[in-house]
Amino acid sequence: MIYFDNSASTLVKPKQVQKAILDALTYYTANPGRSGHREAIKTAMEIEKVRDKVARHVNGDMVIFTGGCTHALNLAILGYVKSGHVVCTENEHNSVLRPLQFLHDTKGVEFDIAKQSKRGKLTYEDIKPYLKSDTELVIVNHISNVNGDVADIEEIGKRLKERDIPLLVDGAQGGGHFKYDMKSMNIAMLALAPHKGFYSPQGVGCLVINGDIKLDPIIFGGTGTNSLELYQPDTLPERLESGTLNSPNIIAFGAGIEFLEENFVPIKEKMDDLTTFLHYELSKLPVDIYTATENTNGVFAFNIDCYNSSELATILNDRYGICVRGGYHCAPKKHEALGTLDTGLVRVSFSYYNTLQEVERLVMAIKHILSKRK
Repeated sequence: MIYFDNSASTLVKPKQVQKAILDALTYYTANPGRSGHREAIKTAMEIEKVRDKVARHVNGDMVIFTGGCTHALNLAILGYVKSGHVVCTENEHNSVLRPLQFLHDTKGVEFDIAKQSKRGKLTYEDIKPYLKSDTELVIVNHISNVNGDVADIEEIGKRLKERDIPLLVDGAQGGGHFKYDMKSMNIAMLALAPHKGFYSPQGVGCLVINGDIKLDPIIFGGTGTNSLELYQPDTLPERLESGTLNSPNIIAFGAGIEFLEENFVPIKEKMDDLTTFLHYELSKLPVDIYTATENTNGVFAFNIDCYNSSELATILNDRYGICVRGGYHCAPKKHEALGTLDTGLVRVSFSYYNTLQEVERLVMAIKHILSKRK
């Protein structure tokens, strides 16, 4: 079996991540922040080590652990937007679009969707026409989970700072493949998906806050503090972390960050090699390619005439043992922009553990499919 669906979730986890999970399930199973005994304190201290590790990794101020990147984006949007105007982009995932639609329907919040004008790259000039005097937040998907298109978040952050508009970055695909510096890039909030580029387990995400951004909680409950009050506490991170934290996966996330930082350059080089090689080989075939040549982030999208993308993904799985993702990738506006609402796209996404030999097998499979095209 060849696994090319790493943008959904990396399949192979590094040994130190696996060990961290086992250690957490062995030594850190008490509930952090809920008791004063030494076992609870021991677990809480491990959680805080990871919190500090994440903050240093992206140069942010406060790390809020969530149930996933979708949860993190919902917290950022629903917890921050009050009544003003919001700008997002056509590259956004439904974890951004659906909260915005909810706010529009329930609170009358207006939002505009900026269109990408250049192949492969979204710029500040794409966003600028949609900004208004009451724009409260700009949300930008950094690396598209559909075809790898990249947003110029450094320039966007710089220009938005001049207008005093905070920037929320969806780093689900960028995390692990890109070095974020929230302060120098003027990113107010950054959502991350550890189970992707950080090679960590599913079931945990985080929202990193930079500066004096104030968020209202979207989940209420036990925090281990102020338990006699019916009001949510004001202290961070407790205010935004109701309920029991996913300690094993958070601790494993810390190990994933260590693995990434130790191997960032070879990982980046591997992503470059694999995507460049696949692009070169498929460009010689009658295949529709939707990923720009210069995009080497390990996300590659294509179609073959006469096949629906889901049908083609099923053929690759059933006949050739190759796992890819067909369909719409929870990003309807991106498919609308690409003109693929009728067919969807086949997405190939790599990890550090994929090989050129596996890509060659995919190319051979596609050639075989083309030879039998209906």
